[in-house]
Amino acid sequence: MNFALYRELLAVQPIRRLLLVGMIARIPHSAAGVLLTLHIVLTLDQGYAAAGAAAAVMTIGIAVGAPWRGRRVDTVGLRKALIPSVVSEAVIWTVVPHVSYQWLLPLVFVGGLLTLPIFSVVRQSLGILAEGDQRRTAFALDAITTELVFMIGPAAGAIIATSGHTVAGLTVVGLATSFAGLFLMWFNPPTRSPAQTADAEGERSRDERHAAEAAVVAAAPAHLQEAAAELVPAGAPAPGIRGRVAHNFAWFTATVAALFAVAAGTGMVLSGTDVGIVAALEGGGHQGEIGIVFLFWCAASVVGGLIYGAMHRPVSPILLLLGMAAFTIPMGFAHDTWTLALVSLLPGLLCAPVLSSASEKVADLVSEERRGEAMGWYGSALTGGVALGAPLAGVFIDGVGPSGGFFAVGTAGVLLCLVGLVLQQVRRRRATA
Repeated sequence: MNFALYRELLAVQPIRRLLLVGMIARIPHSAAGVLLTLHIVLTLDQGYAAAGAAAAVMTIGIAVGAPWRGRRVDTVGLRKALIPSVVSEAVIWTVVPHVSYQWLLPLVFVGGLLTLPIFSVVRQSLGILAEGDQRRTAFALDAITTELVFMIGPAAGAIIATSGHTVAGLTVVGLATSFAGLFLMWFNPPTRSPAQTADAEGERSRDERHAAEAAVVAAAPAHLQEAAAELVPAGAPAPGIRGRVAHNFAWFTATVAALFAVAAGTGMVLSGTDVGIVAALEGGGHQGEIGIVFLFWCAASVVGGLIYGAMHRPVSPILLLLGMAAFTIPMGFAHDTWTLALVSLLPGLLCAPVLSSASEKVADLVSEERRGEAMGWYGSALTGGVALGAPLAGVFIDGVGPSGGFFAVGTAGVLLCLVGLVLQQVRRRRATA
């Protein structure tokens, strides 16, 4: 391990500024979930089921919008791609606190659909600014800052909401996120290397030239159009819809699909563990000590990320997820706050490494012109796993008890990784044959 990599990385001003901007921009939205839940429960008096439904609607919006937002960054550039997000964040989250529950649902869906794509933009830009071992360190630092964000944001949101200021809190979330988007547009971190940018401009010029030529031909007399058509090779038919789709998703290989599965599994284990911790302590009457366990859990992730970012060799994200999921199961045997906090250290140590390893692999495997879209799908997979993990744990908690939640998501994560490892072996044998 080489911890000097962190000093070298942070000495690069664009990387240092990107990580700082990314961290600050994520804090408002990390508080939004808690604020929205408590606004629905405390201000609108709708209950936790209604709050859960609103959170699910917003999550679906984020999952649907992330790939599209990433693709827009690829095609039109960061500044133009962020304009809808900057406008919608300011407008929607200013209106949401003042409407009834029935109007709130479509608004939070649109808010999720057009949410500022800060997670995918930061990962995409880090893939350009950092290379080699620096890239691993950069993604580890990004995972660490994300952990710090989720230690600060939800706690701040809970304090604001329980003080009776959910309307002001949600408004501040929208305005702060919109301002962060404006700053990101001004900063304009690179999402493509200079060579790729030049190639993209060349392709755009060629497309414009071909469009102009096609317009000239279309305006020509019929006999000239027939002559022009004869110049097209007979064996080059226009691609159909299936051909265009296959071309657009050529980057989506089996290995990339496996990484998205790892992201979904990681989100599932994390959200299920989150619910399990709350249920375990609330059932024992220690809900006031929930913060202790989360502090140990998140701090372990920060330490794990620091260690992984200093390593010279990458570790397979499937193996890291396998370890995290397996270490989650023993959390169900803890019967008091401090035991649960100590047992949470082992799965926590592998949390940031899983996320940074998977992000690094996606950046390595997907070319720059499609990386924004790929990072968007990666974020959707992670979000989908988060949406799955909480209800999965909840079903087992209701039927078995708090230990059932840890067992359910831990076992599901282990099975997912074992299936992935088996499929990897099958592919390698076929390739060898």
